[in-house]
Amino acid sequence: MKAAVFHRPGQPLSIEDIAIAKPGPREVLIRTRAVGVCHSDLHFVDGVFPHPAPVVLGHEAAGVVEQVGSEVRTVKPGDHVVTCLSVYCGHCEHCLTGHLSLCESPDTRRSKGDEPRLAYQHKPMPQFANLSAFAEQMLVHEHACVAIRRDMPLDRAALIGCAITTGTGAVVNTAKVAPGETVAVIGCGGIGLAAINGAALAGAGRIIAIDMLDSKLELARQFGATDLIQAKDIDVVAAVRELTGQGVHHAFECIGLKATAEQAFGMLRRGGTATVIGMIKPGTKLEIDPFHLLYERRIQGSMMGSNRFPVDMPRLVDFYMAGKLHLDQMISRRLRLEQINEAFDELRRGELARSVIVFDS
Repeated sequence: MKAAVFHRPGQPLSIEDIAIAKPGPREVLIRTRAVGVCHSDLHFVDGVFPHPAPVVLGHEAAGVVEQVGSEVRTVKPGDHVVTCLSVYCGHCEHCLTGHLSLCESPDTRRSKGDEPRLAYQHKPMPQFANLSAFAEQMLVHEHACVAIRRDMPLDRAALIGCAITTGTGAVVNTAKVAPGETVAVIGCGGIGLAAINGAALAGAGRIIAIDMLDSKLELARQFGATDLIQAKDIDVVAAVRELTGQGVHHAFECIGLKATAEQAFGMLRRGGTATVIGMIKPGTKLEIDPFHLLYERRIQGSMMGSNRFPVDMPRLVDFYMAGKLHLDQMISRRLRLEQINEAFDELRRGELARSVIVFDS
């Protein structure tokens, strides 16, 4: 099958043939129909986060089931599915206490002695984020995908696989934003827009969108922001405090930078919570004033929106079909697999919300 292969940081991905195995007893073979191009992928392309190579990246996908293993019970051939990188085993402590996104059991992957799911030039190839979605097909554990209704457009469904689940989930599942609370979202890319949309769905009383690009701030308004802050050349924390008087109940950092994570904590009111969604470079140290902790201000992370994706994703699909989840506006461009390096160049410029790679049906 054709796939976009990453070889080393600083080098464009190349479209090459790789081999994919047959499904094992609990595995699903999916024909990829659409894949979102996410900043998380760019972190690996640019070498900010290391990963063994060669590898096929991509983790925000939707497609159609082609084959299933003998023990698969959750999906069947012909089902339309959304994938999720936070594959879960279903029986570890994290899973049994409802924290599916934190599962790290090896049971969902093939063991070292087994035939690899993917091979490149007759050698085993690592699978990225349990998916490796920048390819014509994906071979995944059955707990890495969920069936959705067939009237859902798959290019928009793909976004639910990461950006939407991560952004809305951080608001609803991780931070548990309550109706009437004030929210600030730093960074209005795909995840930030999803967080804004999630805050609107949760009934937040005031939603403050913060970005340096006017075009993204206008998108944020369409997604539910009530206030916009153009972050260029101003003190963002002071601007939020001027708007709210005391600061916000919740701040969401959606970029992955030290400065913005610290800003998120700094703009909290007493008892407020800052949730860091963005992927900050490993080893980075955050500086916060510990005196503010005395007033029960908190800073926390969120892994894939603390999702229970077999439940969350079909509900998000229903929200879209009801006109409450704004996915159409999020897609800036639809590209072919051969144009994937263009999509990463656009991500580096930071001008667009989301590009989606689409495959022939």
